[in-house]
Amino acid sequence: MDSIFHEKQEGSLCAQHCLNNLLQGEYFTPVDLSSIAHQLDEEERMRMAEGGMASAEYRTFLQQPSGNMDDSGFFSIQVISNALSVWGLELILFNSREYQSLMINPINENAFICNYKEHWFTVRKLGQQWFNLNSLLTGPELISDTYLALFLAQLQQEGYSIFVIRGNLPECEAEQILRIMRVQQQQRPRLIGEDEAQTSAGRPAAVGQAEMNFAVEDEVVDEDDELKRALALSRQDIDVEDEEADLRRAIQLSMQGAVMSNTSPECEVGAVKLGSQAAGSSVGSQREGPSDALTAEELRKRRQAYFDRQQQQAQPNNPQQPDINSVGGSGSVNTGSEEDQQQKLGQ
Repeated sequence: MDSIFHEKQEGSLCAQHCLNNLLQGEYFTPVDLSSIAHQLDEEERMRMAEGGMASAEYRTFLQQPSGNMDDSGFFSIQVISNALSVWGLELILFNSREYQSLMINPINENAFICNYKEHWFTVRKLGQQWFNLNSLLTGPELISDTYLALFLAQLQQEGYSIFVIRGNLPECEAEQILRIMRVQQQQRPRLIGEDEAQTSAGRPAAVGQAEMNFAVEDEVVDEDDELKRALALSRQDIDVEDEEADLRRAIQLSMQGAVMSNTSPECEVGAVKLGSQAAGSSVGSQREGPSDALTAEELRKRRQAYFDRQQQQAQPNNPQQPDINSVGGSGSVNTGSEEDQQQKLGQ
């Protein structure tokens, strides 16, 4: 397929593209076709002048624009026919009565030129295969032998004028290559406008997708930052809660020690010890300032008061029991009262 010469549409120079695709090379330029068109205009003017240069028909002909070309780049069938005559090629109308009477199978021809609403394009055989060389396509389009007749009939139904090319076309590289091998086209070419529309539409979509990806990445980063901040705050809250819980437990144990000292003399010592341990542990964790927990000094004073009360209660009830503070270094205690009680119980 790369060996096939295919000019794509530029402006309204479809007649030039049609001729060059037919001849498989850059044989004609807009200047060449304009020269042919001016020559045809001059020939028509001379024929009109034969009827008299002063006639109304001649003056009207001079005022009218050229029928062989215009500023857009359009060229008439006369210009194309004269250009092909240089190569010894002839145009025959495909649907004419003379040609249809010959009943020639289209696959036995060499090429066709098609025209509709000032657009020209070529259908040509290269090797043993047919190709649509329309300049509005992105590339040559392969046409099978069975589809060629249907393709030409469809063009006629759509209003195209079809011309058969008679004569020997110039040799070309694609002709030589395709005589040896056949082409297999996997994907048909699209119209140039359709291909550009899809390309232009794909660019904004790609840009939008890229912007969307960046936005999603930014959102993910923001969510990660927020999650990290939330975790840090939760750890701080846990640490504060742990400190407050320790402080509350210390205060509670201290309060329990104070209550037990007022209710049970036997448990007061243990409660006081427990409260002193809790108070001691809470002192290090508390911040400076006033607190509801018992300090070590207060606990010491309460223990001293408790021992004082015990000594005062023991003196009137047990007059024979010596004072604890008056006991000597030997540490002996008079136990005669206890022996008398045991003899009375034995009797």
